[in-house]
Amino acid sequence: MQIGSIQNIFKEIPRLKEVDKKDDSQFGEVLGSLIDQVNQDQNTANKMVKDFAEGKEVELHEVMIAGEKAKTSLELLMEIRNKTIDMYKELTRIQI
Repeated sequence: MQIGSIQNIFKEIPRLKEVDKKDDSQFGEVLGSLIDQVNQDQNTANKMVKDFAEGKEVELHEVMIAGEKAKTSLELLMEIRNKTIDMYKELTRIQI
């Protein structure tokens, strides 16, 4: 295995600064769809709780599952947000 010189790495840095708009929009679309899914899960859980409280034909275990699904999806979204912010801070810290 050959080890390249460190100067080759420095030649790549200007290319790292180039931002491809297509890649940014894909990340935005994925994040947007995740937010929409979390919102949908929250709305579904709220509707099931309301239906259960009104005495409609909704089983308690279905309400609990919907609530846990909404909670888990929100926690996942928050972790993705936290990691994205950490990544941004790290990138701005190491920027030349």
